[in-house]
Amino acid sequence: EVQIVESGGGLVQAGGSLRLSCAASGFTFDDSTIAWFRQAPGKEREAVSAISPSDQSTYYAASMKGRFTISSDNAKNTVYLQMNSLKPEDTAVYYCAAVFISGLPRLQTPETYPYWGQGTQVTVSS
Repeated sequence: EVQIVESGGGLVQAGGSLRLSCAASGFTFDDSTIAWFRQAPGKEREAVSAISPSDQSTYYAASMKGRFTISSDNAKNTVYLQMNSLKPEDTAVYYCAAVFISGLPRLQTPETYPYWGQGTQVTVSS
């Protein structure tokens, strides 16, 4: 059974940091691509970052690059998203998603990912 569980969200002040965790189980971690998406009220779900655990290739949305860092601990089947210099516009529910394809060349749309966690709320105060 595929399970994806996000954690680490919370309320932070603008300029602060959070580290989100995505714990995955029920599939071969190294054969997957793991991605973070976010969705704010009234907005489309958007890709934030992705990683291929097999080779540690990483991808970022342009607005996140330099502020967010994705990484994986393959021994723990866990992906992290370190978020620094947070802005109020980063406020959203953050979702972790997985697809059983390794080596995707770029960020994909939500439709690419069949497996999702329940999300974790990130709120950045102004």
